[in-house]
Amino acid sequence: MTFDDLKIISPILKALHEKNYSQPTPIQEKAIPLVLDRSDILGTAQTGTGKTAAFALPIIQLIEQIEKEHSHRPTLRALIVTPTRELAIQIGENIELYAKYTSVKHAVIFGGVKQGQQVSALKKGTHILIATPGRLLDLMDQGYLDLSTIKIFVLDEADRMLDMGFIHDIKKLLKLLPRKRQSLFFSATMPPSIKELSSNILTNPRKVEVSPVSSTAETVQQFLYYTNKSSKKDLLRHILKDDKIDQVLLFSRTKHGADRIAKTLKKQNITAAAIHGDKAQNYRQKVLKQFKSGEVRVLVATDIAARGIDIDKLQYVINYDIPDVAETYVHRIGRSGRAGEQGVAISLCEPEENTYVKDIEKLIKRKINLMADNPFPQTDKPMTLQEKKEANREKQKRKQEFFANRKRFR
Repeated sequence: MTFDDLKIISPILKALHEKNYSQPTPIQEKAIPLVLDRSDILGTAQTGTGKTAAFALPIIQLIEQIEKEHSHRPTLRALIVTPTRELAIQIGENIELYAKYTSVKHAVIFGGVKQGQQVSALKKGTHILIATPGRLLDLMDQGYLDLSTIKIFVLDEADRMLDMGFIHDIKKLLKLLPRKRQSLFFSATMPPSIKELSSNILTNPRKVEVSPVSSTAETVQQFLYYTNKSSKKDLLRHILKDDKIDQVLLFSRTKHGADRIAKTLKKQNITAAAIHGDKAQNYRQKVLKQFKSGEVRVLVATDIAARGIDIDKLQYVINYDIPDVAETYVHRIGRSGRAGEQGVAISLCEPEENTYVKDIEKLIKRKINLMADNPFPQTDKPMTLQEKKEANREKQKRKQEFFANRKRFR
């Protein structure tokens, strides 16, 4: 099947063909006809499956068909709500690409930056608005936004939205949207809390699922090192001696940890940079650009900041810290091995994280390949008092960051 077979209009097809997009991914193949048919969608999609185009392409087409007879100021027709600034920017970039030869206008709003330019964009008029919850509600409270003309509402990355504590913002937003609308709901996982939320948003939804929930891509090879907390930095250095590992997305559990890892790597003459919620937006975009171009070899990120990072042919992901939520592991390694490309995921596990590995293996229904060539193997000796103190400090930082992110990522 090709995009031509999905009855995509010629202006959008022209933009897709310029980028050599010819065959839709499974979720695009399933979702696009349903969205064009004005159905509500309940979508479950593994990261990296082409989900953005699955809703963006038909939305652009529907708006183009509605608005092409009008020459007046663009009217807000579609609202896409997503949890992080990075993801909002990424969706905006994709829509700009897809809508290149149409009359459809879009705007992106998010917190963490001054609102002046965003307000100016809204005053000029837009058909599609991509927003994070906090800034959206803030600008509505200030009178800059009216959602009464919305025809299509998209809630993207719903599971991450709840993880970040946005449930109250979402419930408040739902009361402000027109009751008569088309709603599209996408989530990588579908736990009971997400199902309950979807029932409050959707009307007779059509379900779209392209892979088992929380499965890992077959194109990603997974490897595991058991080591000690005090040896992780040395083990990482050992791994990075391999020059073939030339572009690495490395995950840290905390923002403080991300900064510390990047600093250590720089001292070892390895080009590295950290991105997380405390970094300014322009800095994060600059670093991401440098990472994509190869100027930065190792990009150290927290889970929340990494949502929205979409890098073609990224091969290597390293879990410096094993996530305590098994589904997070799936999201992390899903940054590599996209669109049929090969990927490699390497995890460094300290004793405190052994149970997390068991949870992950239970979830993905497979054993992660254990690395025999390990110069820094895990020992059975108990944690030292200093290591216990450091572990407690990390737990406290994670707790503080969770509550701080509820504000920083709005």
